[in-house]
Amino acid sequence: MRKRVDYELNTQVTTKFKILTSANEIFEAIVDPVKIGNYWFSSSSERWEQGKKITLRYDEYEAEGVIKVVEIGEGKKIVYSWGEEHGEVTTVTILLKELDQSTTIIEITESGFKEDDPDLLAKLLGQKEGWVYMLSCLKAYLENGVNDLRASLIH
Repeated sequence: MRKRVDYELNTQVTTKFKILTSANEIFEAIVDPVKIGNYWFSSSSERWEQGKKITLRYDEYEAEGVIKVVEIGEGKKIVYSWGEEHGEVTTVTILLKELDQSTTIIEITESGFKEDDPDLLAKLLGQKEGWVYMLSCLKAYLENGVNDLRASLIH
C-alpha cells in the first residue's frame, strides 16, 4: 500500500545574481527609462515610481506591456505587477542587498502563477530563462558597459 504524500506546489520563480556595483546603480538601471534600454526593454514610458503604470516596449519583438509599480524602496526594493492585459497577473519583487559599495546581490522573485494552469511548468521555465537572461544582460551592462545583448534571446 502506498502512503499518500501531500505537498504544496511552488508556483514562483526566484533568480539571484551577484553584480559588481552598488545597489543604487542597479536600482537606477531598472527605474531610469533611458538606462533600461541598454540591457532589457527597448523603452520605458517614464521613470518607475510607486503607484505609476509604466508602458514597456520591446521594439524587436513588436511587443508592449504595462506594469503597475506597487512599491519602491529607494536603492533596495522594487515590486510591480504585470500581465493584466493577458488576464494572468503576476507580481515581481526585486530585492537589492549591498554586500559592500561595489558588490550587490540582486534577487528577483515572480509569483502568482496559477497552480491549475495546464501550461504552468512551461511558464515557470520560460520566466526563469527570461530572468536569468535579463540579469546576465544587466551584469554585462553595469560591469563592462556591454549594451548590445538586449533582445538577442531567440525563442
